[in-house]
Amino acid sequence: MTTTGGTFARLLDPAVRADPYPVFEQIRQSGAVRIGEAPVVVLAGYAECAALLRDPGAGVERRHATIPMGNTPTHDLAGPHAIELRDTTSFLFRDPPDHTRLRRLVSKAFTPSVIRRLEPRITAIVDQALDRAAAQGSLDLVADLAYPLPVTVICELLGIPLSDEPRLRNWSSLLARSLDPVSSSAPEFRPDAEELVRANNELYDYFDELARTRRAAPGDDLLSGLITAEDSGDLLTHNELIATCGLLLMAGHETTVNLIANGGLALLRHPEHLETLRTEADFGAQVIEETLRYDPPVQLIPRIVYQDIRIGELELRQGDVAVMLLAAAHRDPSVFPQPARFDPYRENKHLAFGLGPHFCLGASLARLEADIALTRFAQRVIEPRLTCDPPAYRAHVNLRGPAAMPLTYTKILPAE
Repeated sequence: MTTTGGTFARLLDPAVRADPYPVFEQIRQSGAVRIGEAPVVVLAGYAECAALLRDPGAGVERRHATIPMGNTPTHDLAGPHAIELRDTTSFLFRDPPDHTRLRRLVSKAFTPSVIRRLEPRITAIVDQALDRAAAQGSLDLVADLAYPLPVTVICELLGIPLSDEPRLRNWSSLLARSLDPVSSSAPEFRPDAEELVRANNELYDYFDELARTRRAAPGDDLLSGLITAEDSGDLLTHNELIATCGLLLMAGHETTVNLIANGGLALLRHPEHLETLRTEADFGAQVIEETLRYDPPVQLIPRIVYQDIRIGELELRQGDVAVMLLAAAHRDPSVFPQPARFDPYRENKHLAFGLGPHFCLGASLARLEADIALTRFAQRVIEPRLTCDPPAYRAHVNLRGPAAMPLTYTKILPAE
């Protein structure tokens, strides 16, 4: 099947940002489709998305695509004031064997035992954030909790001074827009190319200097650990180290923030589940898994087709860009009964962290941060209510989350 792409383009409309799911449903009912004559295919059914995520005939290296992907320039800017583009390509955009080697080295910092050791510190950061909100007499779930937690955790893990965070936030925000294959085609969403290159290079230079400092004087942080991480005599190169730091930084600034905010919003709209979480801390894990299905922080994942593949009735051709709409696949009624219902008790097999070799390396950390944040919120903030529903959303199609979520409440209990 083919389509003009009109329905797909509606995802750019600010009017649907608060609830894009009817649009996703309309796309999903159309089945796998090709956008006009372009080498772009949209997959929205659960079975199709799961199949392509596992298929070795598709991958993530953008150089194989027949059309440019994303907003980040792939070459130096020309002209009298030419800017050299530093290489910050992380293993997120590499396939085996490079991906396998890099992921194996980095995964040493994300083992279950390492993540479990972070639990007391994450809890302390959450309680400190709620203490500050109690002292100031106001609480915005995004600005005061969902944002500070993962940002503080990743800065502390990498050994980044929190005083540098505002600069890192600006770079991360700009570069995150290059991960949005929907809005990259819309001029009003496309940042200035020179601005993107400068952000990329400034981020590179920042981690370049930090890495050189750690090589000279290693510390007890993840960056020092990545420098010394070794497997069978293999080490990260300097560029690979910097690219990995940039990837971890963006994950801390973008995806986990949205997971916490989206989960908090779902709980505020379903106070019966918020009350259960207040009294049953173990319920948090179920809330997180359902949030990842119901309102995923990453709404879609692109893949590049390396060889002809058949998905359902559609032929995917070599060089095609396949856009998998996870947000639509997660509402597929053939897999999730009553998919529009937020139900933490359901059996969940969402695709929010991907499948196969590119399964999200930071999934355990994201789950832990979101679980602790929402559980402590439920336990300590009494009778929270949204002051505006729907809240304002970020101008991003793929990385979905509220821009702000101010609340009213009766009181915030002291930490026990």
